[in-house]
Amino acid sequence: MEKPCTLLVHFEKGSPSVANEIKADLEGSDVAAKVDAMKRAIMLLLNGETLPHLFITVVRYVLPSEDHTIQKLLLLYLEIVDKRDATSGKVLPEMILICQNLRNNLQHPNEYIRGVTLRFLCRLNEPELLEPLVPSILANLEHRHHFIRRHALSAISAIYRLPHGDQLLPDAPDLVQRSLAAEQDASARRNAFLMLCACAQERAVAYLLTNAEHVAEWPDLLQMAAVDLIIKVCRSPNRSDKGRYIKIIIFLLSAPNTAVVYESAGALVSLSSAPTAVRAAANTYCQLLSSQSDNNVKLIVLDRLHELRTSHRDVMVDVVMDVLRALSSPNVDVRRKVLDLVLDLLTPRNVEEVVMYLKKEVVKTQVGELEKGGEYRQMLVQAIHACAVEYPEVAGSVVHLLMDFLGDTNVAAAVDVVLFVREIIETNPKLRVSMIQRLIDTFYQIHASRVCSCALWILGEYSLSLSEVESAISTIKQCLGDLPFYTISEEGESTDSSKPAQLAVNPVTVSSRRPVVLADGTYATQSAAMETAISAPAVASGSLSSTQNLRSLILSGDFFLAAVVACTLTKLVLRLEEVQPSKAEANKASTGALLIMVSTLQLGQSSYLPHPIDNDSYDRIVLCVRLLCNTVDDVRKVWLQSCRHSFTKMLAEKQFRETEEMKAKAQISHAQPDDLIDFYHLKSRRGMSQLELEDAVQDDLKAATGEFTKDADTNRLNRILQLTGFSDPVYAEAFVTVHHYDIVLDVTVINRTKETLQNLCLELATMGDLKLVDRPQNYTLAPESSKQIRANIKVSSTETGVIFGNIVYETSNVMERMVVVLNDIHIDIMDYISPATCADVAFRNMWAEFEWENKVAVNTVIQDEKEFLDHIIKSTNMKCLTPLSALDGECGFIAANLYAKSVFGEDALVNISIEKQADGKLSGYIRIRSKTQGIALSLGDKITLKQKGGSC
Repeated sequence: MEKPCTLLVHFEKGSPSVANEIKADLEGSDVAAKVDAMKRAIMLLLNGETLPHLFITVVRYVLPSEDHTIQKLLLLYLEIVDKRDATSGKVLPEMILICQNLRNNLQHPNEYIRGVTLRFLCRLNEPELLEPLVPSILANLEHRHHFIRRHALSAISAIYRLPHGDQLLPDAPDLVQRSLAAEQDASARRNAFLMLCACAQERAVAYLLTNAEHVAEWPDLLQMAAVDLIIKVCRSPNRSDKGRYIKIIIFLLSAPNTAVVYESAGALVSLSSAPTAVRAAANTYCQLLSSQSDNNVKLIVLDRLHELRTSHRDVMVDVVMDVLRALSSPNVDVRRKVLDLVLDLLTPRNVEEVVMYLKKEVVKTQVGELEKGGEYRQMLVQAIHACAVEYPEVAGSVVHLLMDFLGDTNVAAAVDVVLFVREIIETNPKLRVSMIQRLIDTFYQIHASRVCSCALWILGEYSLSLSEVESAISTIKQCLGDLPFYTISEEGESTDSSKPAQLAVNPVTVSSRRPVVLADGTYATQSAAMETAISAPAVASGSLSSTQNLRSLILSGDFFLAAVVACTLTKLVLRLEEVQPSKAEANKASTGALLIMVSTLQLGQSSYLPHPIDNDSYDRIVLCVRLLCNTVDDVRKVWLQSCRHSFTKMLAEKQFRETEEMKAKAQISHAQPDDLIDFYHLKSRRGMSQLELEDAVQDDLKAATGEFTKDADTNRLNRILQLTGFSDPVYAEAFVTVHHYDIVLDVTVINRTKETLQNLCLELATMGDLKLVDRPQNYTLAPESSKQIRANIKVSSTETGVIFGNIVYETSNVMERMVVVLNDIHIDIMDYISPATCADVAFRNMWAEFEWENKVAVNTVIQDEKEFLDHIIKSTNMKCLTPLSALDGECGFIAANLYAKSVFGEDALVNISIEKQADGKLSGYIRIRSKTQGIALSLGDKITLKQKGGSC
C-alpha cells in the first residue's frame, strides 16, 4: 500500500469477490447479506481494489439502514474509500452526499450511533466534509451520556490539530476548558486535558496548578496525562517554577495506581538531581519491586535502579537492603540482576548486613527443593565471594558455611566454592588453620574431579603444621582405599590373558573419618568398621563409595586427578621432612606416597581400563617419584615456595586489574580540598521546601559548570549519510540514530528543481533482521523547498543489516513516476555490542557449547603481535579477558581471549592465536564463536575489513 492507512484486516486473496455480487447483496433487503457484502467490500479496498461504482450503491441502499452493525461497517468503508480526485486532489463531489447522513447520526437518539460517528470523525481529514458538521459536534459536548461527551472531545481535538483546524473551530480551547471544569467522567476529562496539552498548553498548565492540591485524588488516566505535561513543561530551558511541578510529582508517588507511581518516579529523577528527590524515587522503585508479582515488571524496575546507581550511588546505598528483598522472587533473571546491583552498592557500612542476608539465602537453598536451586546457590556463592574479596573481614563469617557445599551435586557451584576457599585462605591467614581442618573433615564428600583437584592443591600448599600434614596424608590415603588398585588372579592369567583384571575385594576394616557434630557444635571424627565389598563393574563405572571418592574417580580413568594426587603427596612429604623430628616417620610417609604413585602408574599401563594413562600425567607422576627418591634443596624450594608465590602474584594482579576497572567506571571523584561546598543558608529560600532548595542549588551548580549548555549533538555531522548525488533532481541525506532495539532515520529531502513534486514518497527496504515499522506517507514538495521525513526500523538481533531504497515522485509535465535510487545504509554491528567480562570457566563452557564458529585467517601489515591484538580489540569493541601479565615478554607468539555482549543478551567469544614468522609477518587465526549465526558472520566480516585496513 502506498497511502497511509488507519485500518488493517486480514484477507485471503484466494477467494476474490466479484463487485457485481457485492452490489447485488447491498441492493437486497437481507440484513445478514448486506453485512457480509460490506465486509467483503472493505477487505477488497484494503487490499488495493478500487471498486469505483460501488459508492453510489452504498449511498442509496446502506445509508438509510438502521442496523447498528451495518452503520459501523459503513463508517469503516467511508474511512478507507478514496475521498479525493487522484489528478486534481479535490474532494469528490459525491462525498457531499454523506454529510447529511453524518449530521443525522450526530443527532441520533441512540448513543452508540452518535459515539461511533464521532470516533469516525477523528480520522476524517477533509475540511470540506467537516465544516458543515461542526455545530452538531459542539452540541454533543452537552450530551447527558459520558460516552458521547468523551468522543466529542476527541473529535474536537482531532479537527483542531488539522492544518487549518483553528479556522474550523476557533474557540475550541475555550469550549474544552469549560467542559474540563464541569466534567466528571475520567475518560472525558483525560481527553479534554490532552487536547489542552497539545493545542493550548498554557491553559492546561493553569488548570494543573490551580488543582495542584487535588491531583492525588484525580483518576489514574488524568494523573498519567498530568505527569506527561509536567515532563514536557519542565524540560523547557530556564524554568524558574520547576519546584511547583516537582511537588505535584511527589504527591503522585503515593497514588494507588502502580503505573502512575512508576511514571512519577521516572519523571522525578529526570527533572531533579536533588538527593531528596532521588531518594524518594529510589524508595518508590523498591516498593514496586516488592509489591509486584510480575517478573517483567521487576526486571524493568531493576533496570531503573541500575540507572540510578550510575548517577546517584550515594543515595542508592541506603536502599540496598530493600533491593535484596527481591531475592524472594523465584525467577533466576530477577535474582541475578538483584545480586549485580547489590554488589555495586557495597560499602564498609553495609557489607556485613548484606553478607548475613546472602548467608541466610544459602541456607534456604539447602533446606528446601527450590526451582533451579543449584543455579541460585552458585550465584549466591559468587556474590559472597565478591563481597569477601572486596572486604576480607567478612570472610570468616561465611567461609565455613560455604565449605559444606564442596560436595554439591551442582558441579559449577562446588567449583565456585572451592575457588572461593582457595582465595580466602591466601588473603586471610588467620582463617587458615580452621579452614584446613574443615577441608580435611569434609574432603570425602567431594565427588567432582575439578573440585578434588583444587582441594588437593589447597591441602598441599597450606598444610603447614605437623598435625595438619599428617591428617592430610591420612585423608588422601583413606580416600584412595587399599592398594593395589586391582589384582590379577592366577587362574585368569593362565587361562585367558585377555580377561579383564578383577578388583581387590578383600574385606578389610578401615577407619571412616566421617565428621560428627557434637552437642556443643564442634566436630569429632568417629571410627567405624566398614567392609569394602565393591564389585568390579560398579567401581569401573565410576560409582562413588562413602569415603573412597579419589579411588572411584581414578578407576573411572581420570589420570589428571591421579597426577594431582601425586603432586600433593610430594609436597606434603617434603613439608613433613621439615616439620617431623622423627626421620623414620618421614621415610615411612615417603614410602607410602611412592607406593601410591607406582600403583597408579601400574593401573594406567594395564589393560584393566579402556584407555591407558596419558603422557602428561605419566611424566608428572614419574617426576614426583624421582623427586621423592632424590631431593635437592633447589627443587624443594620450587615445590614448597614458588607455587604459592605465583598464586599470590596472580591474586595481586587480579585485584589491581579490578581496581583499575572500578576507577575507570567511577564518574564522581573523591572530595578534594578545593571542591565546591553548598551553603544552603546563602540562598534565598522564599518559602521553598527542602526539596525545592536542593533542586535550585543543583540547577545553579549545573549552570555554573556549563552542564546546561553542553551540546549533545556535537558529533551529529559525522553521522550524516549522503543518499543521493548533488546532480540529482532530489537531494537526500539521512541522520542515523541507533538505539538498542530500533533505528531512526531522519531523512532531509530537498527539491532542487523549479517544479512542484507531487506524491513524493520515500520507499525503503531492509536486508537482515531489520523491519520497517511504518511506511512514510506521500508528500508534495514545492520548488527548491525541503522536507524532513522520519522512518523507524526495528532491530531484532545483532547482525550487520543493510537499508536500501529509492525516492519516487511525480511532476505535472511528466505523467510517469520518476525514481531516484538511494545509496545503501549499512548498520554497523559495533552499535550493538559492548565490552563485557566473564569468568574463565564460563568462557570455556560457552566456547564448548556454542555451535557457530567463524574462522578468519590473519592477513595484516602489522608486524608486532601486541599491536595487532590492540588493533583488533579497538576495532571490535571487545574486552580482553587474558591478563596483561600473561601477554608480557617477547616470545614470537600470542594467544588471547576476547569477550563482548550484545544489547540482546547474546555472547560473542573471540580467540586470537598468532605467531611471528621468520620474515617478520604475522600468521595465525582469529576464531569467533556465538550462539547465533548472525553475530559470528558479522563480527568475522568486521575483523576481515579492519585487519586489512578497511574503514567501515
